Amino acid sequence: MLMNCIVVDDDDMSRHMVSRCVEQTDFLKLVKLCSNAIEASNVLRTEKVDLIFLDIEMPEMTGIEFIKNFKEKPQIILITSHEEYAVEAFEHDVTDYILKPVNYGRFLKAVTKAKESFDTEEQQNHSTSEDTNIFVKVNSRLVKISTNDIMWIESMSDYVNILTPNGKFTVHSTMKGIIEKLPSDDFVRVHRSYIVKKDKISVIEDNTLVIDKKLIPIGKSYKDELMKSLNLI
Repeated sequence: MLMNCIVVDDDDMSRHMVSRCVEQTDFLKLVKLCSNAIEASNVLRTEKVDLIFLDIEMPEMTGIEFIKNFKEKPQIILITSHEEYAVEAFEHDVTDYILKPVNYGRFLKAVTKAKESFDTEEQQNHSTSEDTNIFVKVNSRLVKISTNDIMWIESMSDYVNILTPNGKFTVHSTMKGIIEKLPSDDFVRVHRSYIVKKDKISVIEDNTLVIDKKLIPIGKSYKDELMKSLNLI
């Protein structure tokens, strides 16, 4: 699987040197060349990025300051002319630290390390996704539902409706009971009457979110938990 990456460096020559290394590496896909951290932040709002090649000394926002803004960050390989930042950099869990000028052998060693970590995480996520199912009683049968298919769950007194692309399943349960059966990293309660799967959310605006054209209210007491659970940049 390809790793989407961006290069963030205010120096034109360094930026294009790294981009040439990326182009020579068959498991990397260059999404964008950025001249500063602010430009990179804007890219990350709209693009899926797995790896960032990041300079440290840049105007307006340094690479270290940029890293500190992440709640959940992609893998980061720092590329800099200065050795003295290494200790602080690794305190922020960067994947590797390369000194300029970059040579391809050292670059390949760093990105191979990043790719191994990326592949391991992808395999774990894929395995977890495949293995997570719940069974619901429909008439006299037990029907298996993959939690990946669930879009949202809504409360109906002593029952809940589970909404999937394949239809609606109504089961006898409470919201508390149903959320305990779901993967906590994937689902969040957003209202006393709604649980949603986070990766199905397309838009959040004010006190409403949208999943598959469905407007779902966000309760005031649940909003903080929702926002903390999202991968915000």
